[in-house]
Amino acid sequence: MNTIKPTSLETFYEEAAALTGKEVNALLPPGIGREIGHFNVFDIASTIEAVKRKKEMPYNRRAYYKISLIRGKNRAEYADKVIDITGNALLFATPKVPYHWIPQDPHQSGHFCVFTDAFLVKNKSGVVLEELPIFQPGGYPVFEITSEQATEIESVFLKMKKEIASDYAFKYDLLRNYVLELIHYGQKLQPAPATVVSQNAAARVTALFIELLERQFPIESPQQQLQLRTAKDYAGRLAVHVNHLNKVLKEHTGKTTTAMICNRILQEAKILLKQTDWTISEIAYSLGFEEVAHFSNFFKKQAAVTPVVFRS
Repeated sequence: MNTIKPTSLETFYEEAAALTGKEVNALLPPGIGREIGHFNVFDIASTIEAVKRKKEMPYNRRAYYKISLIRGKNRAEYADKVIDITGNALLFATPKVPYHWIPQDPHQSGHFCVFTDAFLVKNKSGVVLEELPIFQPGGYPVFEITSEQATEIESVFLKMKKEIASDYAFKYDLLRNYVLELIHYGQKLQPAPATVVSQNAAARVTALFIELLERQFPIESPQQQLQLRTAKDYAGRLAVHVNHLNKVLKEHTGKTTTAMICNRILQEAKILLKQTDWTISEIAYSLGFEEVAHFSNFFKKQAAVTPVVFRS
């Protein structure tokens, strides 16, 4: 039985070593063993990424964060969205959001860095990656940028490369600052919200609902079953009336409670159909459907195709 296992850093380095002909230790940054968490930086054209991009980047979850400056024509496919890149792009990848990266031409260049959430623990700013807007679930943090912006971002990556090879005693503290610089650069590229939402009770209910919804995922085995399925389930867990929850979400997101739940279940269904060999029955059960027919009807209504057709 195939279950979803996030690509680990160990797997990343094993594949990199196999494809580049180098030892794993030769790819690890000097002194990283003394650090909390992990960080490394690479050139796309001269590493495993260059090899992968001649084919396709697997559609999966990863157990680490990644920031990439990519020069070339590409396509980013998420569970329910496709983003075409015609030139330069800045990509932020989070362990929570799987994606499929497909090169559209053989000429790819740029840089990328990989790091774990623990890497920023030592930063005095107290940054929690999952709380940053750029890494929030439901987003698609792929930004097409100008040549001038790409040059600015590239300068940060070049400083990373120079610093990681140095013998400066506090180089990882400096590298943390560079990572944060890239994160804030990306967050400034995000469109500003139309209105500023005050942190009142309604806003807190909305935030708690979204957090509770995302906490139900990912589904990692056919034996794991979705616990909260309906608007009433979420209202009960949040200790609010279902009508109040629906009103609040409609005001703050433009969507009803049921619509948000259905969209998230559909996204997970697409991931499971594409990424596992579970039967349709197993997927239906894991997503809380008592009958396969109920799941098939739900999927066809939401996606306009049956689960079988989508998988094929």
